[in-house]
Amino acid sequence: MLRDVALVCLAGGVVGVSFGAIAVAGGLPVWVPVVMSLVVYAGSAQFSAVGVLLAGGGPVAAAATGLLLNTRTAAYGLAVAEHIGRGRLARLVGAHLVTDETVAFTLAQQDPARRRTAFWVSGVGLFGTWNACVAAGALAGSALGDTARYGLDAAFPAVLAALVLPALREDAGVRRAALAGAAVALALTPAVPAGVPVLAALAGLLLHGRGRKESGS
Repeated sequence: MLRDVALVCLAGGVVGVSFGAIAVAGGLPVWVPVVMSLVVYAGSAQFSAVGVLLAGGGPVAAAATGLLLNTRTAAYGLAVAEHIGRGRLARLVGAHLVTDETVAFTLAQQDPARRRTAFWVSGVGLFGTWNACVAAGALAGSALGDTARYGLDAAFPAVLAALVLPALREDAGVRRAALAGAAVALALTPAVPAGVPVLAALAGLLLHGRGRKESGS
């Protein structure tokens, strides 16, 4: 597990450098991406919010965009709530560390103890790496040039896909839900703002839930 966490941290760090550099190269002060990463801590929401700001939108529009994209973490939080811990501090900090990757690592484990360890190891590791690399990218500023030409945005999704492949191989219900969600996302991508297809893909969970009820009945 530690090796997989390290690989995801590496991919996340690369994307974090890209985010910090893009934000500062676009004209934002260095402190904006740094503080945003500490407080918001959501890659897709941060990229979208900065995109709105750089396009001339106001802070309210940027915040609304980020909140819309980050609503998916509500479902993620429910999925791992029992593995975070019972204390108020643990739940408060743990809720801030809930991401696509921490949920994938947590649910990939077989027993509750390993799931809790996986959540905190991956959560703390990713949070620290992301913020350190965003700060490094912001300080580098425009020195990196056009970050899109390096293909940095592909690193994170590729590693996340590798994490979920075992679950797809082992559970036919998960495969059906994933395919349904992917179909919905692909259909909506040309017509809706970036990030909305990801939210709509959660509809695949309805199919998975119905399948589990039918198998249990």
